[in-house]
Amino acid sequence: MSSAVPSTLRPRLRSVVTKWVRGWNRLGEQAQFYGSTLGSSGVAVAHYNGEVVRLIAQMSLGTGALAVIGGTVVIVGFLTLSAGALIAVQGYNSLAGIGVEALTGFISAYVNVRLIAPLVAAIGLAATIGAGATAQLGAMQINEEIDALEVMGVRSIAYLASTRVIAGVIVVMPLYCVAVLMAFLAARFGTTVVYGQSVGVYDHYFNTFLNPTDIVWSFLQALAMATVVMLVHTYYGYAATGGPAGVGEAVGRAVRTSLIAAVFVTLFVSLAIYGQSGNLNFSG
Repeated sequence: MSSAVPSTLRPRLRSVVTKWVRGWNRLGEQAQFYGSTLGSSGVAVAHYNGEVVRLIAQMSLGTGALAVIGGTVVIVGFLTLSAGALIAVQGYNSLAGIGVEALTGFISAYVNVRLIAPLVAAIGLAATIGAGATAQLGAMQINEEIDALEVMGVRSIAYLASTRVIAGVIVVMPLYCVAVLMAFLAARFGTTVVYGQSVGVYDHYFNTFLNPTDIVWSFLQALAMATVVMLVHTYYGYAATGGPAGVGEAVGRAVRTSLIAAVFVTLFVSLAIYGQSGNLNFSG
């Protein structure tokens, strides 16, 4: 009986070790792919600039039926519009409970810049541009089009992955500006028009606590998240297997992984920039 215990545990232990080894190998493959993609950015700009321009147009305004509603720009605009309106609703009602509803402008200037706009832009990027990139690359992978590019002498990582990362980072610049403006406008409209707060009171606290440096850091944070999101989505599309069902699975995994990565980027960047103090001064 004593010799039967190791024999029953041995397959389980082997299975656990195999899973860990596969996980580490997969992590190494991802790191290698990310390094190759970033390292090939110069090649993509120098030799495949036409593809970069085409992808920028496709990602920003969309193609086909998506172009009717303005593509990703309009989608992210509506997302941040609703998020800014929620700040007006929750912020005003919560502050009114303790008699300081005049500070709703401060909530808008503080939360929109540091949290709402970057995260919403990342979510919109992952759900639209990123998912589309994964599906496109996955379809090319299962149809052996990527292998055909390699046979023709085209650098597939630079042509397919690096160009999409560059286009995604470029697209997120005006995209993030739209996100911030829509969040500000929605919060101001909800507070001053819906709840009837004085425009002068709202603008006073909003302008007092809006730090231009925070906007710059927030913009850089959005660029970092865009880079991470596009790297994750291009990898899962490039490594898709298993036919059409495998492409759908790759899109789901890519969206899940990119959203988790975006939250971690927000966490670590916020800790690095604001630290424990929060870089907030209430004194006039």
